[in-house]
Amino acid sequence: MTYRVGIDIGGTFTDFALLKDGDVVVEKTLSTPHDNSLAVMAGLEKLAAHESRSLAEFLSEVEAIIHGTTIADNTLIQMNGAVTGLLTTEGFRDEIELRRGFKEDIWDVRLESPNFIVPRRRRLTVPERILFDGSIYRELDEEAARKAIRRLKLQNVESVAISLIFSFANPVHERRLAELVEEEMPGVEVSLSCEVLPRAPEFDRTGTTAVNAYIGPCVTGYLDRLVERLEEAGYARQLLIMQSSGGVMTLDYLRGSAIRILASGPAGGVVGAARVAEAKDAPDLLCVDMGGTSYDVSVVIDASAPADVGWNWHHRNLIGVPMINVETLGAGGGSICAARNGAVEVGPESAGADPGPICYGRGGKRPTVTDAILLLGILSEKSQFAGGSFDLDRQGVAEAFQEQLGDPLGCSAEEAAFDCWRVVNANMTQAVRRTTAGKGIDPKSLTMLAYGGNGPVFAAIQAEELGIEKVLIPRSSPTFSALGTLAAKPSIDEERAYLVSADAADSDRLQDLWRELDERAESYFLAAGFKRDDLTALYQINLRYPGQNFALTVDVKEVKGGRDLSFVDDAMFAGVIEGFHSEHEASYGHRRVDEVPEITGARIQASVDVTRPLFGAGSEAEQQAATPTGTRQANLGRGFEETRIYKGADLRPGHSIDGPGIIEETFTTIVVYPGWKALLDDAGDYVLSRNG
Repeated sequence: MTYRVGIDIGGTFTDFALLKDGDVVVEKTLSTPHDNSLAVMAGLEKLAAHESRSLAEFLSEVEAIIHGTTIADNTLIQMNGAVTGLLTTEGFRDEIELRRGFKEDIWDVRLESPNFIVPRRRRLTVPERILFDGSIYRELDEEAARKAIRRLKLQNVESVAISLIFSFANPVHERRLAELVEEEMPGVEVSLSCEVLPRAPEFDRTGTTAVNAYIGPCVTGYLDRLVERLEEAGYARQLLIMQSSGGVMTLDYLRGSAIRILASGPAGGVVGAARVAEAKDAPDLLCVDMGGTSYDVSVVIDASAPADVGWNWHHRNLIGVPMINVETLGAGGGSICAARNGAVEVGPESAGADPGPICYGRGGKRPTVTDAILLLGILSEKSQFAGGSFDLDRQGVAEAFQEQLGDPLGCSAEEAAFDCWRVVNANMTQAVRRTTAGKGIDPKSLTMLAYGGNGPVFAAIQAEELGIEKVLIPRSSPTFSALGTLAAKPSIDEERAYLVSADAADSDRLQDLWRELDERAESYFLAAGFKRDDLTALYQINLRYPGQNFALTVDVKEVKGGRDLSFVDDAMFAGVIEGFHSEHEASYGHRRVDEVPEITGARIQASVDVTRPLFGAGSEAEQQAATPTGTRQANLGRGFEETRIYKGADLRPGHSIDGPGIIEETFTTIVVYPGWKALLDDAGDYVLSRNG
């Protein structure tokens, strides 16, 4: 027996998905924010016990552990990263503050400037200059560089970002500057823009490198602790980590590029969603993931979730590495409910795992969304919560709602809880509208895929407000992002700059760049235990029209197995240029055939296939009405009324439920609102649709 384990650390719960011979086992444990590796080890202990093995025996049979986490995101949200300094070319000190004059919301006159992760006093310049073609116009002034580094040392800088002009064309000055930093500040972490993001524009590259330096020590420190604990417990393989691009890779690969794991937790869910879209013949999905701390929204089109390269704004920072597009809102089960200025506000502040909602009985004093849905009867203290790991407690919940919301607003505790339900639902629905509108998509044309511990609680009512007719809820929805990491391929996505007009490109130069990228990818895959014969390399070129800031990527050739660059010749460029014209027209609605595009770089996407979880097609079985296990008073939008309760463990394919009804699964609750019905398909997944 061999196992594969997917892990997703959230703000409240840490989720696990165990894949064994095609079967999936899910598990949850409360997160441990002070040291997330403790929650990981506790969850692995639970999985080992489920398989009647000691932890050491279990880990010896684990083929792969794949880890998605929000630790990098939380570092940016809480602004508790490393004390970071920036060294850049003389004259470019304020580039990351000017931000190209960009403001995320041009209509919000009250939007304050973000908190810069590198304040001006720690942004220092050095005399040097490299030109766009890589030639050295001015040599690096090493004495001035040493003085700047010593100034950073006096400010107790823990991590240094180095981003020099046109270093992507010639990194010699950056690499020498890194050597000087190591001499003057031994042991400090260094991030080089020529490694983190070796391409233009300058703001993108500098900002991305600064974020990498800021989160790097925290991310690698945590992952090193986790690897140490895993090795001590008996795990002998490399830990694989989910990337924001939708692939996974080893810690050794990510050590200098911690920024690649931003939003890696939500990315796992989107990768899994693309597999569901393919299996269920529902190619266009609206993916909504509501956990304990956040609400993540993404869209899958044609059963694909490609990573966006370039203009990715994340926590008010521009991230230039490939990222699956996910919009995150501070709305989860632990989101704090409060009365401010005569109105109800929900989130973004969260009670997290410690102390958590009041009903967890762990010392929480402020009402949360979970407390609200407990008061509304959607949850019950009599039902098992989080797999029975602990019981919910109503004591103090009603009192807190009355004192903190009801009295200021002049209503009862139950009315205040319902207002919180309405507000958090409205916040999430608006996030969906922003995401779909930004992509020019009508949500009515999509099928909703709801997951996360709290996603199925609100899914149908959100779908109704958005005009969506159908909702899919996987049986594995409570830990779907963890399961999604098991659907991700080990992959590397990198590029190298090459600035030249497409009609003047040198095929030998392009071949050299691709060979460099290919050899780098191969070395990491071999170190991770994969064979070259299993590697698939997709060779790509980035192009743009003259005068444009951003490039589009054109696929050139996919090669599986051994390295074969024989397709690279001068005749190849005609097809590449036509491919760019077509891609530009598909993306922007026009092409400029009279203009010769510029090549900005060579790119490679390398990956290997692995055993992945199967997602059932879920054809509908013969329908029959399910039998409720009881009833309770619940408010599902039209006041308290007697509502039928169903146990998920008792339901079989073909069982149908007409709303209003509540289905209690091991780690989640599915609400079938009035006017909706639920059907369990033969893959064991729930399909919600409108009645009539």
